[in-house]
Amino acid sequence: RLKAQVRSACAFKAPLVLDADALSVFEDAPDALFEGLHADCVLTPHGGEFARLFKQISEGDADKAQACLMAAQKAGAVVLYKGATTLIAHPDGRVVAHHGTGDRAAPWLATAGAGDVLSGMITGLLARGIAPFEAAQYATWLHVEAARQFGPGLIAEDLVEEIPRVFKALDL
Repeated sequence: RLKAQVRSACAFKAPLVLDADALSVFEDAPDALFEGLHADCVLTPHGGEFARLFKQISEGDADKAQACLMAAQKAGAVVLYKGATTLIAHPDGRVVAHHGTGDRAAPWLATAGAGDVLSGMITGLLARGIAPFEAAQYATWLHVEAARQFGPGLIAEDLVEEIPRVFKALDL
């Protein structure tokens, strides 16, 4: 049933974010997912989901950035590969790295639901008309910034509360 729902959502050819179960349900047949994707889709796998979806792409064969790019090209969609360094690749060859390390470190982001908040942020930016590749980049930066401003002890719900403060501090 979930596979059918994901395929149906992809058929609209509108901007779309696929995360968690929407990715994992295709681990046995990833090509069934890829054939319905388009350049306005954003996939947001963590390492385990990435390994299951892109079995033929091993970080052993390429560095993480190259693996992410190969995945975006295979899927025909933007791939946001979550981690301490989050990589975002577009099928056209663009790849950006967002480092959540060093002075941008927010290790407390490794908490249940934080990835769901990131997916929601990307979706919100897509709804405002921002292109998928850029929406993924902006959301990733905002996600880490909200976590950094909150600090240790963060749970996913805290991110949602912190986002307006991040925007206010930017004084846009």
